[in-house]
Amino acid sequence: MIKIIKDLFRWDSKQFVKATIGVLIFSFAINTFLVPLSLYSGGAMGLSQLIRTIIVDSLNLKVNFDIAGLLYYLINIPLLVIAYKKISKSFFFRTLFCVSLMTLCLTFIPIPDKPILDEVLACTLVGSLIAGYGNGLILSSSGSTGGIDIIGIAAIMRNNKLSVGKLGFFFNTILYSISGILYGVPVMIYSILFSFFESFVIDRTHEQNICSTAMIFTKNNPNGIIKYVEDVLDRDTTYWEAIGSYKETKTYICYVVLSKYELQLLERHLNKVDPTAFVVKTTGVGIDGKFKKSI
Repeated sequence: MIKIIKDLFRWDSKQFVKATIGVLIFSFAINTFLVPLSLYSGGAMGLSQLIRTIIVDSLNLKVNFDIAGLLYYLINIPLLVIAYKKISKSFFFRTLFCVSLMTLCLTFIPIPDKPILDEVLACTLVGSLIAGYGNGLILSSSGSTGGIDIIGIAAIMRNNKLSVGKLGFFFNTILYSISGILYGVPVMIYSILFSFFESFVIDRTHEQNICSTAMIFTKNNPNGIIKYVEDVLDRDTTYWEAIGSYKETKTYICYVVLSKYELQLLERHLNKVDPTAFVVKTTGVGIDGKFKKSI
């Protein structure tokens, strides 16, 4: 099983478990807090929920489960084809796993007959925080819930001026406007609040959004460190020779800019790459210009 996870998903067991837990937490938040309020998430999930409501209301359907999960899966099928052809096979398999598991969870996790909290605002905020944490775990494990993520990443690969956030904002603006027209302004406002606070938590859980720098000091030839940074982290390295003032010995300093997630990988494997090296790190730095975010 572990070999399949590594070969097919390019995941280690820790990432696989983190993605699975993230899907469960996110699905629980949607079914327990959002659906009983008749509110809508953002992106492809929100679209599937809106279509679900329109179909159920117009056809007066009586079903024992939420069909939004199945609609979400159907919406993602053409997007998964794009992921396979335009992004990478490992990303495709990770997304397929997360989308499939999420569809099952959304279908079978019980939905309360009424909101579990009396206050709509409180229920919205608590649900958004839980959903954001779950989604952040998925992204931190290099997984994806599909939908706008796939479109955004494919678009970034063609035009680096675009971003997943910009496309998501544009899509959600249309989605929430339609929900407001069909089901009233309060539904639109509370759905926007849910999406806003969910995104806030995602950004603080998803370590790939946090920019960092690292200065690696070694007395050995730095080629091993440089090769690891280039091949594994897909980053470039600036290095120079220095002299230690205490013993006046030659030292190499490698400087690299990367995400907090990539920095954790570097810390985890640095001892294997160069046992004599140590790293000085800074997280939460501001970076302008053509710095590439690995999404």
